[in-house]
Amino acid sequence: MGHSHEVGSAAGRHRWRLAVTFALVAVFFVVELSAGLLSGSLALISDAGHMAADVTTLGAALIATRLATRKDSTGRRTFGSYRAEVFASGLAVLMMIGVGVYIGVEAVGRIGTAPALATRMMLVVGVLGLIVNLVSIVLLRAGAGESLNLKGAYFEVIADTVGSVGVIVAGLMVSWTGNAWWDTGIALAIALFVVVRAVALGREVLAVLGQHAPEGMEPAELTDALMAVTGVSEVHDLHVWRLTSGMDVATAHLVTSPEASAGAVLADASTTLRDRFQIAHATLQIEAAGDGDCHGADW
Repeated sequence: MGHSHEVGSAAGRHRWRLAVTFALVAVFFVVELSAGLLSGSLALISDAGHMAADVTTLGAALIATRLATRKDSTGRRTFGSYRAEVFASGLAVLMMIGVGVYIGVEAVGRIGTAPALATRMMLVVGVLGLIVNLVSIVLLRAGAGESLNLKGAYFEVIADTVGSVGVIVAGLMVSWTGNAWWDTGIALAIALFVVVRAVALGREVLAVLGQHAPEGMEPAELTDALMAVTGVSEVHDLHVWRLTSGMDVATAHLVTSPEASAGAVLADASTTLRDRFQIAHATLQIEAAGDGDCHGADW
């Protein structure tokens, strides 16, 4: 029995970028939500709901980088606390869907009415939001290529930038035309965008919790790669799943030929999984041919 373990530290190195972005987005979320309620703008409220999900996502990324280095004092959390990020992402999905439903109900309730909107407040807050998002993009871009946590946060902020532009457009169109339906229409567009992203994120969360093979990784390809290792005659009981973002895990039983060195096979197989498939942690059981029936899992 052997294992390979690779600890990623990119997220830790760029943690300060996440922290600063989190602070900026959290403060602006409070400002935007308050402005949306005061101005009566659905576009502002819907974008604030998107911001709320981003605060959760950024907070989860920060927590994940902290928990990744936290030792388990109970001895029972053998996989650590890495799944905290996944559960927080699930919470973000529920929040995003809730925002979409709320905006839809509010939009229906406005049919036949002409609410008075504080367009100047909408424009000021929209421009401030755009500035906050652009600063956040600059902060996160440097680490997005190294850490999946930062990459996810980076894409969240880019999506927020679209929302801020929508708020600005809504404010301008309402101001120029005097028609509040511009605000409602753009709010619905933002809400639909948020719900679509929520569904996509929800599918990823369920795939992780269901311990499916990671997206883009085919178990058959792993089997073929392990079979190509010198000295391996059979591969069975292969399982591969995602523990959390950027941390894929695999287990497998490798049957070796009589002349093969178990140590060499283990080293070569571990290197193959790490270098070709970026498997962060692999547990491999070596079995010599003719040792008898394997008592591995039958699922």
